[in-house]
Order: sequence, then C-alpha cells, then structure tokens
Amino acid sequence: MENNITLEEIQNFKGKYPKQLWYLFLVEMWERFCFYGMRGVLAVFMVDQLGLVEGKANLQYGAIQAFVYAFTFIGGIFADKILGFKKSLLFGGIVMILGNLLIAANPHDFFYYGITLSIIGTGFFKPNVSSMVGELYHESDGRRDAGYGLFYAGINIGGMLGGAIPIYLGKNYSWSLCFLSAAIVMIIGVVTFLLTKKHLAPIGNSPLENQTSKKRNLSEIAVYVGSFAVIPLVYIMVINSDFTEYFMYTIGVLALGYFLYELIMIKERKQQLKFFAAFIFIFAYFMFMAISEQSGGSLSLFAKDNLTNKLLFFNIDPNVVNNSINSLYVIIFSPLLGFLWIYMSKRKIEPNTVIKFGLSFILLAAGFFIFYAARYFVNQDGLSSLDVFALGYLLYTLGELCIGPIGMSVITKLSPKRLFGMMMGLWFLSSAFGQFAAGKLGAEMSDANTGTTLMSKLIAYTDGYYQLALYALVAGIAFIVLTPLIRKLMQEVK
Repeated sequence: MENNITLEEIQNFKGKYPKQLWYLFLVEMWERFCFYGMRGVLAVFMVDQLGLVEGKANLQYGAIQAFVYAFTFIGGIFADKILGFKKSLLFGGIVMILGNLLIAANPHDFFYYGITLSIIGTGFFKPNVSSMVGELYHESDGRRDAGYGLFYAGINIGGMLGGAIPIYLGKNYSWSLCFLSAAIVMIIGVVTFLLTKKHLAPIGNSPLENQTSKKRNLSEIAVYVGSFAVIPLVYIMVINSDFTEYFMYTIGVLALGYFLYELIMIKERKQQLKFFAAFIFIFAYFMFMAISEQSGGSLSLFAKDNLTNKLLFFNIDPNVVNNSINSLYVIIFSPLLGFLWIYMSKRKIEPNTVIKFGLSFILLAAGFFIFYAARYFVNQDGLSSLDVFALGYLLYTLGELCIGPIGMSVITKLSPKRLFGMMMGLWFLSSAFGQFAAGKLGAEMSDANTGTTLMSKLIAYTDGYYQLALYALVAGIAFIVLTPLIRKLMQEVK
C-alpha cells in the first residue's frame, strides 16, 4: 500500500525526480496562480478602483505583501510545532479560497476583508510545500538542487498564468471575475493536494502524532481558533499602513530573538556555523527583494501609464507584460541556466553558491539600469518602449535565477531538519521586510513626482530605478568580496 511507504523508500527514489515532487509541483503551481494574480492587480486596483494616490498605493501594496510574507514565518512555526505541513497547507488553502470568494462577491466593499483572509491563509500555506520538497531528499543527495529547480518552474508557470489572466479579466471584463478566477484555481490546488497527499506518507505529518488524540486535537483547534481571532487585528493593520511599521519591527525583533535562541540551542559548533551562514543568505534575500519587488508596485504603476502597448510585433497590455514576463523568462531560461551550471560543474568551473548570490545582484542592477534607460526611448506623449522594459526584465530575471532556486535549497542544506519549517518561514519573512522596504522605496518615487504629466512621472520613476541599480551593484560586489568568509561558515556545504 502507498500509505505504508516509508520516508527511506521515498528518499531512495530512482531517476532524477521523485514522483511526489510532481504532485507538490501541481499544488504549488495553482497556489502561485492565485498569489501572483492578486499581487499583479493590487496596485492597479487600488489606484483605478479605490481611488488611492500612487504613493499611498505603493505603501499599501508593500504593507499587504509584507503581512503575507510575515505570516508565512508564523505559519511555518505552527507547522513545525503543532499542525505538520499537510494540515497547515490544507487549512491555509481553504482560508485563501474564502478570502478570494469574499472579494469576488463585492470587490469595492469587501476588498480589505478578503485580503485579510488571504494574508492569514497564505501564511499557513506558503512555507509548507517548499519544506516538504526538502524532505524528499537525503541531506547529501545531489539531486536536491534539480528538484528545487523543477519546483521553481512550477511556481513560475502558475505565476505567468496568474500574472496575465486576472489583470486581463479585471481591466477588460469585471473585477469580480478577476478575483473569482483566483478562488477557482485555489480550489483546484486544494483538491489536487487532497487526492495526492497519501503518496507523501510520513512527510508533513503532525509532530504531535505521539501524543494522545485529545491533546493533539486541542492544540490544533487552538491554532485554528487563534487564527480567526486575529482577523480584526490584521484587518486594522492592513487598512492603516501606519501600523505596518510597528508590526514589522515587533515581529522582526521576535524572529531574530527566536533565531538566536535556536542558534544557541545547537550544541555542535559546525552546525552552529552553518546555521549562521543560512541567516546570511536570508539577509541577502531581504536586500534582493527590497529592490526586485518594485515589480508589483512602482513598476506596475509605471507600466500602467508610461509604456506603449507594442511588444515586438504584438499589441499587448503593458500590465500583462509586467506581471507575466518575469515568469515566462524563468520558464525559458531556468533549464538553460541549469544546463550551464552542469556544464561548468563537469569542468570544475561552476561558481559556488556565494558567487551566484553576488551575480544575482549584479544582474539585477543591470536590469534596473535598463529600466532607467527607458527615459531615452520616450515619445512626445510620455510613453516609453515596452521592448526596452521587457529587456530590463530579462536581466532582472537572470539575476533572480541565480538566487531563487538555490536559495531555498541552500537553506535546507544548512539548517537542522527539525527547523526546516521555521527556516523556510524566516526565508519568507526576509521577503516580508523586502516587500515592506520595496513599498517605501516605491512611495518615494511617487512622492518625487511633483508634476502632473506622464513625462514628469516617467522622470521621477526612472530616477528611482537608477538609485536602486546602484544599491544592487554595491551589494553584489560586497557579497563576492566576502565569499571566502561565508564559505568558511558553510563548512562542507557547497
């Protein structure tokens, strides 16, 4: 019986990928459709439908995204300590469905209520699939990176579809249909998980399985009830972005304290050093996200007003391009880059993980330099070339490919197994701070626009992209210079 399969049997799979990876690939793909669909419409919906000024919309976007990722840290802890990955994922998926259905019922009146549910649901869903992928492999299995590469492709297939379809439905048909599409694909994802979770056998089960069912059930019910009890608090913080700073600083201090506690509790010195190295990569990811996550905020608003609708020989909505082309590039170039790493590895010239992180920032800088250069391709109406914009995203994406797939993989390599969920949550929490910082950076670009024309907006935004390019370039060079020190902390991990 498949239900009786052991963890050892799963991890001793033949071939390149375990079959369980394909099931998790599908579940994550549909969830990413929902997530990227919502992400791609937030700023545009708030400006065009809720009447927010662009600076406020950027802050609100950053706050919402920050809460989404902050709750993944909390959800990761509950999954580690009480629910297990499977129950946490299922609960989160159901709450996300409810949130999207609520917005679809009345987008204008129920937007913030539905967003609140989506924040909580994503927190319980998001860190668990990637954590279960990590458990499909032995710690020393060299196929782990390839597995995360495939998983990352699944994320981006969902992201590409989610980036294009909801925004198209919202702008051309109705916003209710936009949010309903996100709910429908989440239902597909949850049903897929229910039909395939038996193949995961012990992976993702509750850590409280050895306790009595009564005690375990009480703990699980407390988590569910507590999650709904905080809805009013989350709602208040979402509608008032001033509260976001207090929340982020508080959870940041608590998360750092919890990390230090776990670091101290590790008795083996080598494991301590590796655990600290994992934190360095997590901090680097925060810096990367603070710059790259302009895609859902300022770049989305830039695409809305300052780009032509012609890409090569096709007429296409610039917001569809902004929301989807990154994922399309990932699907195309992820396997090509994977082959390049393999080719270089065979010749013993593959850059190590630290160098790849440094390269990611340098390529990100190149992408933002091109976004800045869009000001030199503007017409008399203040509209710039969509082709140049797409080229900037190509370099941006190549930078992402040097950090995204290997980031999750290296965190699981450097962390103790019992802390996989927490460290995945911390990885996403670093993204929360990145999203929060991205919103503030985007708001500064909007506030710098003191004019009322599209040309003045283009100048203000591209000036901001130039500054971000410089920040990314400095970070990339610094990371490469510090390579020997970080490699020493990583011990035997490559």
